Amino acid sequence: MSRVVLYSLVICFAVIAMLGHASGQDNSMSGMNMGKMEMEEHGAEPQLPSPHAGSGTGWEPASVPAREWMLMRGGWEFMAHGQIFIDYNQQGGPRGGGAKAESVNVGMVMEQHSLGHGTILFRQMFSAESLTSPHPGFPELFQTGETYHGVGLVDHQHPHNVFAELSALYLLPLSAKISWELYGGPSAEPALGPVTYIHRTSASELPLAPLGHHLQDSTHTSFGVVTTGFVIERVKLEASAFNGREPNEQRWSIQLAALDSWSGRLSVAPTRNWTAQYSVGRLEHPEALEPGSQWRQTASVEYNRPLSGGNWATSVVWGRVHKVDTGTNLNGYLLESTLNFLRRDYAFTRLELVDKDELFPQAAVHPAYRIGAYTFGGVRDVVQNRAWQLGVGADVTVYSKPAVLDAAYGSYPVSFQIFLRMRPGLGEHRH
Repeated sequence: MSRVVLYSLVICFAVIAMLGHASGQDNSMSGMNMGKMEMEEHGAEPQLPSPHAGSGTGWEPASVPAREWMLMRGGWEFMAHGQIFIDYNQQGGPRGGGAKAESVNVGMVMEQHSLGHGTILFRQMFSAESLTSPHPGFPELFQTGETYHGVGLVDHQHPHNVFAELSALYLLPLSAKISWELYGGPSAEPALGPVTYIHRTSASELPLAPLGHHLQDSTHTSFGVVTTGFVIERVKLEASAFNGREPNEQRWSIQLAALDSWSGRLSVAPTRNWTAQYSVGRLEHPEALEPGSQWRQTASVEYNRPLSGGNWATSVVWGRVHKVDTGTNLNGYLLESTLNFLRRDYAFTRLELVDKDELFPQAAVHPAYRIGAYTFGGVRDVVQNRAWQLGVGADVTVYSKPAVLDAAYGSYPVSFQIFLRMRPGLGEHRH
């Protein structure tokens, strides 16, 4: 890995640590108190360009908990958040690969300021997973997508890129009810799919990616994106031009290419607790090992309910990929829910049915198999304050599959994880 990448990671986590230290102080210099002082001084409430801000330009419920550190200086609002899992991963069956120690992690810093009559927000998201994942990636039974040493990854989730997002978002009010949106960057997320699982509150306690990731939200890191659209009260219409190719194996590089793919998305937020979206896109040559193009459709509904002693977040997601050259249709269905109760305790589940046609990349033909993955788990916060949350958790996953796969995967594979989870402390619910 180059010195530039290492320096970038050091700077990123140093900024996060400084913001975390500031937000944990119990005096007038704390992040929360500074924000309140400057709000009172300037008579304005700091706010993201949308109270429903999720990942990219995607919306999630405005009532989700705000786990972030914040400072205000000279009209700028600085925010940082992220999450680190350190886990023991045991995937079951003959293809489970044995137990592995690993770390799933991401850190994001944001800078926001008024610009003209609007608001601009810069975001930088980094991941050190290329250093903290066992080769060739995180073991995950039935997971497919991207490559390792020129061969399709199977039963592994690829590590995320060091530069997972480098973007800017500008929102300009045109009237009391209409705003114009402009978003993009060299590493950004087009208007295609739900809020990515990395940022979904319903997935906040689950270390691994959904098996349907590459049917639903894998474009969250695209190297070249331009998005524009309009917010009309509780409705948003967007269109994106982007580079539809998946990142290659050089996880520390930015691989710019022509903006030859496109997408459109309709999002609605009828209340603070509900959001929904439908999106469609055409991806030109997204797969490194497949020459064809794809159509992708997604639809999702997210619900969040603040509770007196916690929070309940649930997502339902559908994604479909149509491979133009072969006419193959692959569907992925997901139900995901996390309940925070008694403040320190979490119970979570992820239930999936996903079509997979890449389980045997060396085979002459690639039939699609319907895979079910059913995950259940819990976390207990052993440290919980304004600055940090440190939780200890575990989960177990069981599967359903066609009997023809028994020879490769065993009759009843079972996977489990034991992990530590660390992230910023919980402030108030969003705006």
